[in-house]
Amino acid sequence: MLLVKILSVILGIVIVCAAIMSALRTFVVPRGIFDTITGVVFRLSRLLFNFRLRFAKSYVAKDHIMAYFAPSTLVVLPMVWLSLVTIGFAFIYWGTGEHTPFEAFKLSGSAITTLGFATSNGVLETSIVFIEAAIGLILVAILISYLPTMYTAWSEREMAVTKLDVRAGSPPSAIELISRAYRIGLHEMTPFWLEWEDWFTTVEETHTSLAALTFYRSTVPEYNWVIAAGTVLDSAALFNSVVDKPHDPREDLCIRAGYLTLRRIVRFFGVEVNEFPTVDDPISISREEFDQAYDELAAAGVPLKTDRDLAWRNFKGWRVNYDASLLAMCNIVMAPYAPWSSDRAHLHRQDSRTSIFFRN
Repeated sequence: MLLVKILSVILGIVIVCAAIMSALRTFVVPRGIFDTITGVVFRLSRLLFNFRLRFAKSYVAKDHIMAYFAPSTLVVLPMVWLSLVTIGFAFIYWGTGEHTPFEAFKLSGSAITTLGFATSNGVLETSIVFIEAAIGLILVAILISYLPTMYTAWSEREMAVTKLDVRAGSPPSAIELISRAYRIGLHEMTPFWLEWEDWFTTVEETHTSLAALTFYRSTVPEYNWVIAAGTVLDSAALFNSVVDKPHDPREDLCIRAGYLTLRRIVRFFGVEVNEFPTVDDPISISREEFDQAYDELAAAGVPLKTDRDLAWRNFKGWRVNYDASLLAMCNIVMAPYAPWSSDRAHLHRQDSRTSIFFRN
């Protein structure tokens, strides 16, 4: 019986430590670390939301449903952690005292909620009660304190997404962005590339260290941070490969910041993409679509390079760096329609680990 008691205490400590480490990995540690408990909670929550999506008749209805996915799951997470702590300390109380399993669970519930409806006996048990009560308060405080941080990051992300509507239309299009820039005489795009290079690096940091931000949706159903990223990357790639103008190295840096950001976020969700693609690898944009875009830009009065074959090869060389990552992210966040991104997201292969996050 003594051995069983010892094993009960060890099991309780393991469960409590697992819950605490899960909270630390999810909210406190400033890097993208996948946590099993948080991952399971999000997957189970997504299963419920995927079931609800089956009854939605339009994208707007689906967007309204998915707007609650990340916030509601974050509310559930502390409940899961507190439940694990309660169960873990119930094992500890049973292993260190003379309680029945129900009495141990009752004492643990009294301590974690700080209600005090069950009394402890002895110095050791009272000390354990104090420790459990403190852990419960800390877990709740962690979520409360980090919610403002998450909403600040969301607000900063969405400001750039909303501003893009002015330049690229709705849904955003790289062709519209370039055409409008030349139509209004805005040929100097360096500040734009600088702004989005900073945006990409910020999103990479926040959306891996606070992964729930990935699923926070825009206030307008037609807006989405993933398709905004795809539009900016395609715009930079087209400026680089098609538009006849002096080369701007800021375009290169913006594209590099963008594809590194998308790769690292999809990698966090278990999607493996080729980190060393070549220009000969396939992309989801066909040559016919590229030629159509070329013709539309020419009709809009944009000065274009005459060697269309070289322009296609150069564009393909840029797009191949972010093509798979972009399509995967469109699937994961259930992005609204946009050309050259979510309109072909179904072409990306789904793997077993991330299939639950993909479009239903």
